[in-house]
Amino acid sequence: MKVSEIVDILEAEILSGSDQEIDVCSACGADLMSDVMAYVKESVVLLTGLVNPQVVRTAEMMDIKVIVFVRGKKPEEKMIELAMEKGIVIITTKYPMFLACGRLYSAGLTGRGVWD
Repeated sequence: MKVSEIVDILEAEILSGSDQEIDVCSACGADLMSDVMAYVKESVVLLTGLVNPQVVRTAEMMDIKVIVFVRGKKPEEKMIELAMEKGIVIITTKYPMFLACGRLYSAGLTGRGVWD
């Protein structure tokens, strides 16, 4: 699924990154970055309500190219700049985690490669 599709499905706004052609194969919804480091495998979009630089650092370590902040959360400008430096797309959506994950799942994005 392309970033542009994720933006449409989640009625979201892109805050950083311009590459809407990044392709992700699965999704991971988590607020504990230790869970992300333990379970994420490849081509994942990370959905989280945690808004701090650790999220971008974790995404960088795990080669995650797309982060979606749920519940309308928006990171500070320094965090957006860090994501831009690292080539990470940051998106925000008004949907809570449960609904955002459900909408992506209903559109065909699974957790395959994350939890198995």
